[in-house]
Amino acid sequence: MPDPGKFAPTREAALESLARFVPAAGRAYAEGRNYDPGPEAVSAVSRLSPYLRHRVITEAEVIDRVLARHGPAASEKFVQEVLWRTYWKGWLEMRPSVWLRFLETRDRQRDDLADPRALAEAEAGRTGVEGFDDWARELAQTGYLHNHARMWFASIWIFTLRLPWALGADLFLRRLVDADPASNTLSWRWVAGLQTPGKTYLATRENIARYTGGRFAPSGLATEAHALTEPAPGPPADLPAAEVSPPTGPFLLLATPEDLSPDQGWIDPAAMAAAAVTADPRLSFGEAARRFTAEAATDAADRLAGRVEGPVTNLPALEAGHLTAAARAAGVRTIVTPYAPVGPTAEALARLVPDLEAEGLRLVQVRRDWDSRFWPHAKAGFFAFRKHIPGLLGVEARR
Repeated sequence: MPDPGKFAPTREAALESLARFVPAAGRAYAEGRNYDPGPEAVSAVSRLSPYLRHRVITEAEVIDRVLARHGPAASEKFVQEVLWRTYWKGWLEMRPSVWLRFLETRDRQRDDLADPRALAEAEAGRTGVEGFDDWARELAQTGYLHNHARMWFASIWIFTLRLPWALGADLFLRRLVDADPASNTLSWRWVAGLQTPGKTYLATRENIARYTGGRFAPSGLATEAHALTEPAPGPPADLPAAEVSPPTGPFLLLATPEDLSPDQGWIDPAAMAAAAVTADPRLSFGEAARRFTAEAATDAADRLAGRVEGPVTNLPALEAGHLTAAARAAGVRTIVTPYAPVGPTAEALARLVPDLEAEGLRLVQVRRDWDSRFWPHAKAGFFAFRKHIPGLLGVEARR
């Protein structure tokens, strides 16, 4: 039995975890997914989120295997959970101002914080609220929380402890190994009543007791969840431009923490003159994610070395100088990288473009077919998005 607090950061480990989970991805998952038996116990959830977050394995790989084993009806709940991540990313891609608003709100809430001690006590798990304190410590120790525990934690943070919501979202970004700008930010907004205006999530003693098997039954929780308010973000914009297939080559392949398996059934190795992989620590929010991506990037570089004729370079930072040197060593003028959604990697790539162009280099972002098919349907709520899932999964070519 693997250590429940560890995620071996390799593709081989990801595939082994997937293989262990697939037999339970049908009815067992649907019936047990809301139960959190604790970090040392075996739960019904997949624990694949760190691998999916950084695309050590892809959503299509996971869903293909689950559907092959259980069929669409029995695996519906699990398929939807995977596609929540896809939906959140697509939603934020068409409303990038919501990410910028979060960052501004976080900084403002930190500057205006009236009781820094209360924040420190909550982050350390010293509030006296049963369950909440345990989850705070579990988060710090393992970099992971069951999804239901994340919801309880966020609800208690906002409505019982009355702490600023964006500082709670920031805590998760800094502590989670699967920290993702879209899933994390929009989930916290949903709990707070900002994402679906007026609709909040209220953690209750009864619900927590039921789904933790009686481990926790906290008293003194808020009995009402008054939704937070803000100006509406406005209608969705068009998806940013991106290529839908790589150029014919030759090019330098760049793998970032947003997609650490770009060679898996997607890019022709013959077109890659060389490859570069980065786990620039500035692209992650906290140490758990930085450790994971550093080792996962090394694993990706080792795999690419067996498929690319030219050199495979580990870049210490995502900077123009490093990329320019790698491209010149490979004798190419084109750098191809998987599309980076809203977040630090996308921002870093955007900053690189002028400097690379000044060196006569072209940076091409290529969006995976999975994202190109699903993201356009994330314009409204998840239930509208969900209606498209069966048809989109029926598309023959999946990546």
